[in-house]
Amino acid sequence: MTTVMWIFYIIIFFMGASVFSFVNVLIYRIPAQMPFGNDRSICPACKHVLNGYDMIPVFSYLILGGRCRFCKAKISVRYPLVEVLGGGLAVFSFYWFGKLEDGSLEGILRAVLVFVLLAVLTAISFIDIDTLEIPNGLVIAVLSCGLVSIVLFPELGIVPRIIGALAISLPMMILALVIAGAFGGGDIKLMAAAGLFLGWRCVIVAFLVAVLTGGIYGIYLLASKKKDRKGQFAFGPFLCVGIAAAVFAGESIIQWYMGFLI
Repeated sequence: MTTVMWIFYIIIFFMGASVFSFVNVLIYRIPAQMPFGNDRSICPACKHVLNGYDMIPVFSYLILGGRCRFCKAKISVRYPLVEVLGGGLAVFSFYWFGKLEDGSLEGILRAVLVFVLLAVLTAISFIDIDTLEIPNGLVIAVLSCGLVSIVLFPELGIVPRIIGALAISLPMMILALVIAGAFGGGDIKLMAAAGLFLGWRCVIVAFLVAVLTGGIYGIYLLASKKKDRKGQFAFGPFLCVGIAAAVFAGESIIQWYMGFLI
């Protein structure tokens, strides 16, 4: 990789971290029903308005020693970790889809769309962890990404997308009606929106990855006695992990699995 490309990826990392700094705002403000458009960022503890140098992704946390400059309250380590995650996902999205070496505008637009989807999925995951709810507005954002993907990923036809919107969400809805608490409404709507982006083949992969990872986590909770058999935990984050895995490697996973059947 050339020096120029390294510089590009470093810039992309910090741009991604900056976007995910805003994702942190969404995670905090959406459940609290606070505006997040033009309002200045504040310390959750003392409500003091933060300065620009208090909000430099990752670095401000390190410089301030993980504490508010004004009231010295401890800042959750989640904030810089989410920012680092955003930087990593931005780099990975552009490496996978961007084709920066070729200067492809189509590749760059695809990478941007995937990164936006990952940002929304990250907000959904943490909000679901905190509240056991998935906001409708964020589901609409996933749906919007799916609609844009029709233009940027035309190789996946309309029919597979429509089938994808129903392939998992419809069975989930039926199970939720038959078995109380099987799935939440937010989970069902999320998979419908994701199915439009992924198509029916990859949305099935996404769901299977979610069931596998969620099942492992459920076993851990039972084994550690942190939950009993009737206890609930957020399934949305595992759906989001499955969706992200399917975006990058859905077809590869399908081909790998089919190799065992031949």
